Amino acid sequence: MDEPNSHRSPDGGGVGRFLLAAAIVLMLVAVAGATTWWMYSREPAPTAGPAPAASASQCPDADLVVAAAPEIAPVVQAAARTFDDDSSDKCGPIEVIAEEPSVTAASSVKYDVWIPSSSKWVDLAGTRGAAYDIDGEPLAHSPIVLAAPSTLADQIAKGGQASWAKLTAGVAAGQIPAVTMADAQTTTVGMLSVYAVNRAMARTTPDAGIAQLRALTLRSRLTDAAANPAKLMTRIAEDWNTNSVTAGIGVFPTTEQQLKAYQAGKHTVQLKGAPPVDGLVDADYPFAIAHNNRDAELTKRLRAAITKTSLTGAGFRTSPTPNAMPVIAEPQELLASSTMWAGYKNLTTQVLLLIDASGSMNQKITAPGGRTTTRAALLRQSGGIAAELFAEDTSVGMWFFGQPTPASPAHVEAVSFGPITGAVKGKTRREALGAAMAGYKAADNSGTPLYQSVLDGVDEMRPKVQQGAVTLVVVLTDGVDGESTFTMTQAEFMQKLTAGQDPNRPVPVLAVGYGPDVDMKALNDMSNATGGKAFAATNPADLSSAIAKAFLAAHAPR
Repeated sequence: MDEPNSHRSPDGGGVGRFLLAAAIVLMLVAVAGATTWWMYSREPAPTAGPAPAASASQCPDADLVVAAAPEIAPVVQAAARTFDDDSSDKCGPIEVIAEEPSVTAASSVKYDVWIPSSSKWVDLAGTRGAAYDIDGEPLAHSPIVLAAPSTLADQIAKGGQASWAKLTAGVAAGQIPAVTMADAQTTTVGMLSVYAVNRAMARTTPDAGIAQLRALTLRSRLTDAAANPAKLMTRIAEDWNTNSVTAGIGVFPTTEQQLKAYQAGKHTVQLKGAPPVDGLVDADYPFAIAHNNRDAELTKRLRAAITKTSLTGAGFRTSPTPNAMPVIAEPQELLASSTMWAGYKNLTTQVLLLIDASGSMNQKITAPGGRTTTRAALLRQSGGIAAELFAEDTSVGMWFFGQPTPASPAHVEAVSFGPITGAVKGKTRREALGAAMAGYKAADNSGTPLYQSVLDGVDEMRPKVQQGAVTLVVVLTDGVDGESTFTMTQAEFMQKLTAGQDPNRPVPVLAVGYGPDVDMKALNDMSNATGGKAFAATNPADLSSAIAKAFLAAHAPR
């Protein structure tokens, strides 16, 4: 073990490098689960709030060094002081360092004892070689709840219960002014909330891809996805204007303990909270002992000194929350979800959607859940949900391409291009997109003028390119270019596409290949030539996941 005076917190950059290196998958974890519970109660007010993280050991001669999550650190520090022989000496045999679990998990420092705010941090540290064993049951628990100013709380919680699915629907419909979330990579609240959102959305549909799209709908509406929970509470406490807090922060997840600590402060802006019953998770506080712990007997005595009375007095529970779902994801899967969530960028986007309306879209397929449907019907369902993903600063238009007769054009405009919030025949453009997808039909025996439609789409969007915005063409097709008067060879198409490129006005093509007959080589070539990317949904049941991947690519850092 390192010498005591080497116990210090690493820099935040190391945390990010560790977490990003550990996460290699971009897919959301979506596993169905069921929970019920009621939360908002008037339990005894806590005495402890978040403590500042220590940057280095202050007691080099300590016999035992303990790292504890900041919110539980005061309770652990109080227990450690019972071992002090000299009350005038600030250092006793046990030093307690208040440190965020993400920092400890990424650190090369090995503390004698570690009390993070989730057992998952111990698993994550283990993937990096940090050797801790969890001793017995967790010391404490605190469920993740959805909190909001009192003026908004009744809107998100009926009968003392909230729902991730209802929250998502409310924010998508513009009924909830703002949703804020803690950083999913560096905070327990953020990491567990992302897991809970995925589980909640998986309960709404047997289609994992659609569940992913619904989770992304919430992510695309977050006002802030990297808030610091302690600073968030401080900001609310210092803001005397309830309306500004509601508009700027709105609804946010936090732990029950943190909410109680805030409520005990009798602040001007009052907060209430309720559990999301469709995705209830517990922040648990394990007592983890390092393999090279230096004093097993003192460690045992410290655990005994952390009493249930002291924990409940600080706002914690000392037994698991009823009906809280287990966090069963493997460490890498959990980090993959968090990394995707954190890596999503809110970008001003201009996008033209090109949707295949050729006859092959009427082929029958087996949809998720086992029902028989058609490619077109599955696209109507997935596309309607995808229309909710676009943020308020998006401009969008949609074409259907196909040639049912030799005299037909290569494509028709289903929704004119313009701001998503703009008006189209008495509806918002978002509503018009949803209506157009609901009415989408493919004509039997219609040809597939794929190449001409892509060329026209890129030409249409190039003049719209502007600084500070991402301009894209997104094409979805289930076949190959052919059976139309616009048919051309791939070589001819690529020559025209390449010749039309303007490095100063780039228009990447994101292509989704749908079904087993799609020409993925053609889609990859057109995407690579324009700086875009292609995604395959060879199994039609994977359509929604492919759309989600394309949406993520459109909002990835460039």
